[in-house]
Amino acid sequence: MNVYLDNSATTKPCESAVKKVIEMCTENFGNPSSLHLCGYNAKKELDDARRTLASALSCSENEVYFTSSGTIANNTAILGTVRTKKREGKKIITTLLEHPSVLKHFEMLCEQGFETVFLKPDSKGKISLEELSNAVDESTVLVSVMAVNNEVGSIQDITKIKGIIKSKNSKAYYHCDAVQAFGKIPLKPKKMGIDLMSMSAHKIHGIKGAGALFVNSSSRLLPSIVGGGQENGLVSGTEPMPAICAFAAAVKDIGNIEKNLDYVSAVKNHFIEKIKSVDGIYINSTDDSLPYIINISVEGVPSQVMLNSLSSMGIYVSAGSACAKGHRSEVLTSMGVSPKLIDSAIRISLAKTTTENDMNLLYNGIVDTINRVRR
Repeated sequence: MNVYLDNSATTKPCESAVKKVIEMCTENFGNPSSLHLCGYNAKKELDDARRTLASALSCSENEVYFTSSGTIANNTAILGTVRTKKREGKKIITTLLEHPSVLKHFEMLCEQGFETVFLKPDSKGKISLEELSNAVDESTVLVSVMAVNNEVGSIQDITKIKGIIKSKNSKAYYHCDAVQAFGKIPLKPKKMGIDLMSMSAHKIHGIKGAGALFVNSSSRLLPSIVGGGQENGLVSGTEPMPAICAFAAAVKDIGNIEKNLDYVSAVKNHFIEKIKSVDGIYINSTDDSLPYIINISVEGVPSQVMLNSLSSMGIYVSAGSACAKGHRSEVLTSMGVSPKLIDSAIRISLAKTTTENDMNLLYNGIVDTINRVRR
């Protein structure tokens, strides 16, 4: 038995992505910056990959920049913005829900003298747009709000944020970490008023080593990684072609986002109906969270005990963000979840390939673990 339910940490590469990796490693391995035929063929693949992402985002090809990860995309957006707008102000705004690649960068900028606002979510993992509006002023240069939280799956109302920024006569850039959202909910950044949006390949069945940053053509960013001038000078370094082309293959393999959402919702609801009847189970994700992510607490069973038990059965979940190993969840803490329940929380993250039988096996594994540990 092998039931993989840690898709928010990483996904199994799809067949087309794996085939593309092999092709780019064995047949089309040239450097896209080289001027000979081998380089030219690689450049065509790079252009095709950029075109694929642009089509998925309904934006122009020159608004898509490839990076080596979602973390690099987030860092490029944040540092690039504050460097570009350093004469306009030193106020930056984010939320306590963010991924460490955003949150820790804001903490670092705070230490460097930036006026930093961390918006606290409510018990449902949502930020208040009224509090955001009260925080934005003419000295604000950056607002960064993630689309979908990676621990509880809460979805923010990202379509209204640019309007709030403009209503306060602010020229701040609006950055959205969409790593957990891209490929799972419809995203058209230009239409949604997003200036900068980060994505990652290995969260959508690509391979590790590629990310992307959407940069609205009306926005300007100073580079934070300099060198050979790749990616129009914004992210220097030879492009990781196997990962980038596999990224594009995975994008093509997404299928119908709405149909996938309906399917995963049904699988999630099937599990929720079964698990909520078990004594001492607390569901930390709300009904309107992204169905791909379910966060629950199992009273009386520490997270690591549950993880180890399930792992011994071939069932794989996580204790929260894989990027915050060994630390009590800041997201659940900010949502007001008690330390006792945080210490027994697990994150179950689905994929479009997850089945009801997978969830039945998980349910059986959780119940078996509870019966052994609680007695």
